Amino acid sequence: MPKEYKELVENGPYGKDYKVTDLGKYKELIEEHPLCAGCGLALSLRLVLGSLPSPEDTVIVGSTGCSALVFPQVGLHNVHSLFGNQNAVASGIKRALSLRFPDQVKDVVVVAGDGATADIGLDMVMQSWFRREKIATIMLDNEAYANTGGQESGMSMEGTVMNMAPKGKVFPKADLPKVAEAAGCAYVAAASPSRPGKLGKVVRRAILIAREVGPTYVQLLSPCPTNFKTKPSDTVVTIKAREKEKRFKQYEYISDDARSFLSALEDGKRSEGKQPEGKQS
Repeated sequence: MPKEYKELVENGPYGKDYKVTDLGKYKELIEEHPLCAGCGLALSLRLVLGSLPSPEDTVIVGSTGCSALVFPQVGLHNVHSLFGNQNAVASGIKRALSLRFPDQVKDVVVVAGDGATADIGLDMVMQSWFRREKIATIMLDNEAYANTGGQESGMSMEGTVMNMAPKGKVFPKADLPKVAEAAGCAYVAAASPSRPGKLGKVVRRAILIAREVGPTYVQLLSPCPTNFKTKPSDTVVTIKAREKEKRFKQYEYISDDARSFLSALEDGKRSEGKQPEGKQS
């Protein structure tokens, strides 16, 4: 076996239940990537991978986009699907794993960009929600087709000047969290790398709730410094400015069933003397 794999098994997160606050203390699932300096997507992905409840029993399904360039470097089972098909592929994998391992937890998590999730793949995404597939969907929202030159997407902000919107985008950013709620997701959240603890909490909750209750959706604002011409070192500054201007806000919706599940889960951890889910800083 490769030396790096042995090191990952011995010193990585498998079976350890690490959280975002533990990053830097162990061999992470991603240590290098080919993305641009300051990429908000790369930062979000590192935090997502550091938040998985059971990485050794997790399959990530991705799609075409900037994130697809990262997954060959990730020490985790992952599948690359055709552009927009990721939720259909994830649904099949989840059902197959449930049959093959009926007594084991196998998390299937979709991680894709805004084009694959909100535009080209929206049909597949929503149908998985309608069917109540027990998968978590995480959008890395860089608000553009960044991998192909910075064209506008449905998630681009209104008025933003893009390569295919030289006068500025003429319609508002799609409110996909509200769509997810209406489509029946048991848990919906919007977060960003500006608050790593919050991001870690919502990702873990989304995956845990998807195991037992139903589909979940998390949207992570992940600015693209290359296409939006910002300094690589200012990615988090850009997010905080958006928050201050009230053009982005952290958000969380929990259905009644999901809330009952989380309460039972957290009560169980308290009785075992463990830190309740979502209490990390």
